[in-house]
Amino acid sequence: MLHAECYSQEERSLPFPGRWPRASKFLLSACAAAVAELVTFPLDLTKTRLQIQGEAAVRRYGAAARRAVPYRGMLRTAAGIVQEEGLLKLWQGASPAVYRHIVYSGVRMVTYEHIRDSVLGRAEDKSFPLWKSVVGGMAAGAIGQFFASPTDLVKVQMQMEGKRRLEGKPLRFHGVHHAFVKILSEGGIRGLWAGWVPNVQRAALVNMGDLTTYDSVKHFLLLNTPLQDNSVTHSIASACSGLVAAILGTPADVVKTRIMNQPRDKQGRGLLYKSSADCLIQAIQGEGFMSLYKGFLPTWMRMILNLSTGHEEIVNPENVWNGIPEVTKSPYEADNLHSLSAEGSELKGRT
Repeated sequence: MLHAECYSQEERSLPFPGRWPRASKFLLSACAAAVAELVTFPLDLTKTRLQIQGEAAVRRYGAAARRAVPYRGMLRTAAGIVQEEGLLKLWQGASPAVYRHIVYSGVRMVTYEHIRDSVLGRAEDKSFPLWKSVVGGMAAGAIGQFFASPTDLVKVQMQMEGKRRLEGKPLRFHGVHHAFVKILSEGGIRGLWAGWVPNVQRAALVNMGDLTTYDSVKHFLLLNTPLQDNSVTHSIASACSGLVAAILGTPADVVKTRIMNQPRDKQGRGLLYKSSADCLIQAIQGEGFMSLYKGFLPTWMRMILNLSTGHEEIVNPENVWNGIPEVTKSPYEADNLHSLSAEGSELKGRT
């Protein structure tokens, strides 16, 4: 009894992250993701507008095609939004984007830890191989994105409202809540998950490219250059991993955006595309293969900025809570905390 009381008092004396590690990690992850989302959201809006420009499937609707504007690059598109719609419209759809990050980050964090500890398991020396980290990251990212897909759907459609106004079309929604209610009433539960297949594919591909490239590049830099394990090395590895992730994930992102934004009938069925494969084929046949990489530059830039702020699910919450700075690591590095630095120092000492 005395032991239990002492343990309870000792537990109460711990800081919040010590008593509730997963809750504090989720809270900090959600806050970090929300801030990163708001800072980089104009890039996301610009990317969405670029992915819709010149959509071949729209040409079957003559009036819409005649009103369509010529293709513009990233800077001209962003400047056009500011001039034609107003500066604050660069953040149109930011609310569902924040909701998406809270759902996605939370589900991915919990799923990754479960897969790591209960499904894949660690090696005998308590290390976690890179291939397991990649498999776990892809699976966790895909599952997290599936649960967050309805918020992505609302975000994409709200991002296109300004363009609809310029084209003389009626606005679809009056706010986030109205968007969810309207989509649910027209398409049911299934309608909320429109475009979930390319959305999940994109998340899995992005996580694969991010994890494999980040650790490979950082490992290479630590072993073959004078660079230490610091923010410079992290930034270089983030830029490279963002490039690979953008190359792998942009085609699926273009398909996802077009599926989610297409007009629908009263039953919630898409009028332009029958499926993700149909959207992919129409894009390639009507616009060429490189149409799958519309919006690539803002996608890459956004990934660099987001990755440079860190992989949110593996930040040590107790250190952050107590104000102790640390260099953010990928899930693989976090599971094998000192392996890269130790190995790099050992090999550098030999040369």
